[in-house]
Amino acid sequence: MAKKPSRQGTKSAAVRPEIQRRADRALRQHLLDLLRGGNAHLNFDEALAGLPPQLRGVKPPGLPYSPWRLLEHMRIAQWDILEFSRNPKHVSPEFPAGYWPETDAPPDDKAWQKSLRQFRADLKAMQDLVEEPATDLFSPIPHGEGQTILREALLVADHNSYHLGQIVTLRRLLGAWES
Repeated sequence: MAKKPSRQGTKSAAVRPEIQRRADRALRQHLLDLLRGGNAHLNFDEALAGLPPQLRGVKPPGLPYSPWRLLEHMRIAQWDILEFSRNPKHVSPEFPAGYWPETDAPPDDKAWQKSLRQFRADLKAMQDLVEEPATDLFSPIPHGEGQTILREALLVADHNSYHLGQIVTLRRLLGAWES
């Protein structure tokens, strides 16, 4: 005698898409929170707020970078990850030289401000990519080698938080950080 099909399986199948939608929204929100900062670490603007212009190009003893070098490195790396994520024709800079500025100090205040603006714009673009429901976070990027948008968003958040911590340490050594 054959068993009757379980109604439970039918109910479960009907509920699954709603659970998946909620999980997708939750994952996107967690990624956005991580990209924006403010949970386990400070955000970009907090790390750089109030840095005196005369310290932008100063390297404390024992450290190989200045605030300008870190800012530009973060901007270039984030831009590269974003462009790789959305542009199949993107060509990354030469590694490692292409990911760092040539000088310790910005040429002028205009260059510093431009770098800040570009960093913020690219961070917002990565957030928009993650937030867009049509963005498949899990499928491999067609022009990549197995990378996904999820992986690239996590890479941006991880790289940024690492260097923001370095900026705070650098500022402490320069006497330009209030605890």
